[in-house]
Amino acid sequence: MHFRDLQRKARARVWQAQTVIVAARFNGPPTSGNGGYTAGLFATEAGAGGPMTVTLRQPPPLETPLTITPGGELLDGDRLIATIQAEPVQPTAPDWGDPTEAAAYAGFTDHPFPTCYVCGPAKSDGLRIFPGRLPDGRTAANWTIPDQAGRETVWAALDCPGGWAIIAPGRPYVLGRITVAIDALPNPGDDCVIVGECTGVEGRKGFVRTGLFGPDRRLLAAASATWITV
Repeated sequence: MHFRDLQRKARARVWQAQTVIVAARFNGPPTSGNGGYTAGLFATEAGAGGPMTVTLRQPPPLETPLTITPGGELLDGDRLIATIQAEPVQPTAPDWGDPTEAAAYAGFTDHPFPTCYVCGPAKSDGLRIFPGRLPDGRTAANWTIPDQAGRETVWAALDCPGGWAIIAPGRPYVLGRITVAIDALPNPGDDCVIVGECTGVEGRKGFVRTGLFGPDRRLLAAASATWITV
């Protein structure tokens, strides 16, 4: 289903172009938005439901008015930042993994973007999700849900734990494309687990999937993503 079809089926909604801003605190690299958060903000503000794919075409600028068009584009003036489309199939998640069995978070000693909103150890007001490597190569992290965690927060949380399944010293990656399906939002204060898994590498591209699990180990949200080396 194309984004236009999705919008035509929205419940009694009059679709108009609108403007969003990625606040500076939601950075990934120091001068651009965290990919997962930006994608989630785009999808949330567009009113999209069901599994959605956001493809990032440029690093999302911070503190800049960005236009969401009726055709499913995110624009900085006439510069294309991202596109969105509906997906007919929900992404699959890795199985639940026990974070207590994970090695220490590699980002504590070698992080390409230490102030990243999601996983940056130098980001005191970020999500502070620190995925360690499990013995089978997957990653796992505990995450206590902050207050006022919306859909865009879940998109952000599903981003970096997958990336850390392929990031290696001296080989940083950034998000290129992410597909997310949210079955239920966690509640503030819930102790959740996020598991990431690399499903393949092809040239400069790495393919990952991620799952967010509630305190009862129920899968709340799943993502598949393509990361690109820089």
